[in-house]
Amino acid sequence: MGATGVDLKRRRMLVTATSAVGAVGAGFAAVPFLASWNPSARAKAAGAPAEADISKLEPGQLVRVKWRGKPVWVIRRTEQNLADLASLNDKLADPASDVPQQPEYCKNDVRSIKPEYMVAVGICTHLGCSPTYRPDVAPADLGPEWKGGFFCPCHGSTFDLAGRVFSGVPAPTNLVVPPHQYVSDTQILIGVDGGAS
Repeated sequence: MGATGVDLKRRRMLVTATSAVGAVGAGFAAVPFLASWNPSARAKAAGAPAEADISKLEPGQLVRVKWRGKPVWVIRRTEQNLADLASLNDKLADPASDVPQQPEYCKNDVRSIKPEYMVAVGICTHLGCSPTYRPDVAPADLGPEWKGGFFCPCHGSTFDLAGRVFSGVPAPTNLVVPPHQYVSDTQILIGVDGGAS
């Protein structure tokens, strides 16, 4: 009977020790496994916000920034550009931007936080081509009514300087306005919601 009591104590000690070692081992095995679920540095960088420096952007100029592998345009519009936008409403498919292609804080007449600056993803909403910036030169079929904007040479879609699509072209919706915020008067952070900040 004494030997059985000793064996029972020894058995419990061995079971406890084995369980503890097993739990520690499982913990060490789980750490790299769980770490493998985290996105890679490359994936994090691909989804990271992008900064646009607009300190040297002159009226009428465009600067391109890469965000999530897409071109994002920042355009500094002139006073004349802004005045012309309202005159185009009857030629546009969605002049009031009712289709949600922009954050709520950019659902306005100029589709931007600050009227002077437009921020838009430079990809046509038809088939994903990249339209060309045409601030002055009109596509052949638009002629004198052209007030500046974007022309997609692949299929002929046109957008005004607020990224709104003209009626009767292949593109179904306005250009996408990405989430963004102004971190200063000369820096825009693209990919982060925040509005005017």
